[in-house]
Amino acid sequence: MTFEELYQKVIFAKANDKPFDLKEGDYDKGQLDCILHPENYPLIRKEGDCDCKDPACISACIFDAIKIEHGTAVIHPELCVGCAECLRACKDQKLDFTKDTVTAIESLKDTSHSVYALMAPAFIGQFGADATPSKIRNCLKQIGFAGMVEVAAFADILTLKESLEFIENHHTPEDFQLTSCCCPVWIGMIRKDFKKIVSHLPASVSPMIACGRIIKALHPDCRTIFIGPCMAKKAEAKDPDLTGAIDCVLTFQELADMFHAFQTDFSAAEAETKEHSSTAGRLYGRAGGVSKAVGDCVKSIQPDYLFLPKTACGVKDCKTLLEQILAGETRGNFFEGMACDGGCAGGPKRLLDIDACTTYVNEYAEQSPFATPAENPYVADLMERLGFHTVEDFVEHSDILTRSL
Repeated sequence: MTFEELYQKVIFAKANDKPFDLKEGDYDKGQLDCILHPENYPLIRKEGDCDCKDPACISACIFDAIKIEHGTAVIHPELCVGCAECLRACKDQKLDFTKDTVTAIESLKDTSHSVYALMAPAFIGQFGADATPSKIRNCLKQIGFAGMVEVAAFADILTLKESLEFIENHHTPEDFQLTSCCCPVWIGMIRKDFKKIVSHLPASVSPMIACGRIIKALHPDCRTIFIGPCMAKKAEAKDPDLTGAIDCVLTFQELADMFHAFQTDFSAAEAETKEHSSTAGRLYGRAGGVSKAVGDCVKSIQPDYLFLPKTACGVKDCKTLLEQILAGETRGNFFEGMACDGGCAGGPKRLLDIDACTTYVNEYAEQSPFATPAENPYVADLMERLGFHTVEDFVEHSDILTRSL
C-alpha cells in the first residue's frame, strides 16, 4: 500500500468514525505513524532511500536545510522554512511534505472547543464551480467548524497599518519600506542573508498570524486552522515568536482530501453572502497584490505621496531584488517579494494552475463593495472591538499585529 493510499484510508476512517481496516503487513507502520502523529516529523521528509550523487534538492535550498551526511541527503528541520524548492527540484520525487489532515479532523471531533477555519485569499475557485465562498463556509460548518473567516479581511487591517507606516516613515527619495506581509520565505531570506536592510522591514505579522491572534482574542479557548496553498505557512505557525496564533495549517490539497473524506456536496449546500474584505485585501492572493493594496490605500489617505513599488516572484528573483536593493541598484520605495511564481496564486499546494487562480482572485477582488480597508466597515468594527478608537492609537499600540525581527 502506498503512502497516499494509506493516508486516504486513514482520513476517511477518521472522518466517518470507522476503524482503519488495515491488515498487518499491507502497510508501513512508519508511514502510519507519520499520518497519525505529524507533529513528530519534519515538514519535509524523505520517501525511501536517496542515492543521488549530486542531489538537485541541495542546490535548490537557499536556506542550507539539506546537506549530504554519510553519503545521503539529510534534512535539517530547524533550518527549513517550507519554500518547497527541494520538492520542485527532486526529479525522482523522493521528497514529500508532512500532512496535518488527521490533526485537523481530530480537532473538529473534539467538542470541548470551537474551531475556526482561516481561509487564505487565494482560495477562490480552488474547490470547483459549485464551491462559492458562501457554500464553502456552510460546508465547513457541516464538517465541524464553528465558522470560516477570510484572511483577506485581516490583510485589510495590515494594509492600513503598512500604509500609515509608509506615510509616517517616507520623507526622502532614499527612504524605502519592505513589506513584511504574506510570504514567510521572503522574510526568511531577509533575516538570513540581508540583515543590513532588515531595519526597513516593519515588524508586522502576516495576515495569517494577525487573523489567528485576533480570532483568539475575540473567541478565547478556540482553535484556529489556517488553509492555503503554501507549505511555508506550516513552518511560520511554529516560529518561536509567532506560536499560539495558529493551531494547525492545512494546504488546499489537504482540505480537498477532507472534503472528499467527509463526502461533501457543494451543490447541495446553502449559500449565505458575507462581505468582510475589500478589494485590497483580496488582492493579496496574487503577485503584486500587496503593493497594489498598500499603494491604493496610501493614495486614498495622502494623494500627493509618491509610491514606487517593485515586486519579485520566485525565490531566485526575490534574491536578485534584495541584492539590487542592498547595492542601491533599483529605484523604488516599496518592495514586495513572493517566493512562488504568481505569488500565493502559484503556491505549491494549490489546486488550479497559476493563470486560473490569478483570474479568480482578480474577479473576486473586483466584486467587493469596498475598494480599500479605509472604506471597509468590518475593519472599523474589528479595530473598535480590539480597543483602538483612533487611527493614531491603532498605529502606535497595535501590539497584536507585531512581531520580533
